[in-house]
Amino acid sequence: MIYSMTGFARKELKAEWGTAVWEIRSVNQRYLETFYRIPENFRALEPSLRDRLRKKLNRGKVECGLRINFNESNVGELKLNEDLANQLIKAARWTQSAGADGLVNPADILRWPGVMATEEADMDSIQKELIDLFDATLQDFIASRASEGENMKALIEQRLNAIAEQANQVQAHMPEILEWQKDRIRTKFSEAKIELDDNRVEQEMILIAQKSDVAEELDRLHSHISETNKILKKGGAVGRRLDFMMQEFNREANTLGSKSINSQVTQSAVELKVLIEQMREQIQNIE
Repeated sequence: MIYSMTGFARKELKAEWGTAVWEIRSVNQRYLETFYRIPENFRALEPSLRDRLRKKLNRGKVECGLRINFNESNVGELKLNEDLANQLIKAARWTQSAGADGLVNPADILRWPGVMATEEADMDSIQKELIDLFDATLQDFIASRASEGENMKALIEQRLNAIAEQANQVQAHMPEILEWQKDRIRTKFSEAKIELDDNRVEQEMILIAQKSDVAEELDRLHSHISETNKILKKGGAVGRRLDFMMQEFNREANTLGSKSINSQVTQSAVELKVLIEQMREQIQNIE
């Protein structure tokens, strides 16, 4: 399967402790580059998330964002650390008995760090739920890239078929083109009142045929079409390989254009360049 480098996915989780939303989006990039926007108290998840992404993706600039809202109604009840409070009261009374002024203020005891605390949520359990939600979001994200990739594959295959048609047209008209070129040379010699024997004309035609022979370029175009179809069928991370094939297509199209001996071949060469560029634009977004 062919994968696009652009994609988007969003998943939401509603739990007793609150709500969480994962969003993953990506654009094309030469290599794999990942960014994470995660609340600081869950920053420890980043290495695990990074590892998950690198196992599934090969190219693209990927941004992962996590938003969390905790339910205030789910905050645990206040708990009193009686042992610590008693120690503080005893210490305060001892200072009073030693001559210190003032009375023990209960509010000061309660404000002492560690005396009062709320039940903390089970962070391990929450982290596991967030990881599971991330995995589900990543699965949707990959599916979105695959869907767009299949659309790109269809467009590329259409262009490959059009390139094959242009190559076949040139090949089919080559005998006619060479005959036209032969008549053109005879006419020029006749206008210049130069008489040539048939052997001389045949030699000139052989030279022209060698200079204008595009059979090799047409064969290579068909070979590139076959190889590109194989790459598309194989699937996976094939963006770089397809990009290389576009360079090969361009080389043959340029050579064909340089050998053009009539307007029909020139038009086909131009059309080939347009089709190749359209494919290249799609391939720039393939993983």
